Amino acid sequence: MTAAAFAELQRDISACRLCAENLPLGPRPVFQISRTARILIAGQAPGSKVHASGIPFDDASGDRLRDWLGLDRETFYDAHRVSILPMGFCYPGTGKSGDLPPRPECAVAWRERILRELTAVKLTLVIGQYAMAWHLGPRTKATLTETVQAWREFSPKLFPLPHPSPRNNIWLKKNPWFARDVVPELRKQVKAALA
Repeated sequence: MTAAAFAELQRDISACRLCAENLPLGPRPVFQISRTARILIAGQAPGSKVHASGIPFDDASGDRLRDWLGLDRETFYDAHRVSILPMGFCYPGTGKSGDLPPRPECAVAWRERILRELTAVKLTLVIGQYAMAWHLGPRTKATLTETVQAWREFSPKLFPLPHPSPRNNIWLKKNPWFARDVVPELRKQVKAALA
């Protein structure tokens, strides 16, 4: 794909209206991609704050994720270094226990086309169960916890992570090994990928 075609693909995604009738706040695709990015963050879907700002991970989840990765905002939002590609590009709305799952239309319509172009990626951070199902496929373990614990099986190209949302504070308290053992290794791999 030429640079012009890649730019056109990004414009097409930004104008996407595939699931407009199912989005409570209407379509506003939020993503950050570049063919030179060395890290890909494969997330879930934007929350309401990110929908409002149009900036990926521009919320408490993003603050925690940047801390886990050991990245400042400038590096994190440098599209030439970090691509951010959620499973669903638009805010899906809220359900009984938090935000609804990412709309499936995005992945079907766009994901493979984009991933084919991100050839410089050295490390993909796979955040949450929907991204794990797509990127890890049958290698995904029975639970998210087991998948994150098995991060070495996916290294050095993939790194499964829980969602950094404040809603996962209980999970983080129940699993202190994540901050103690996994986060330092994650930071090393992020640094190496960007080197």
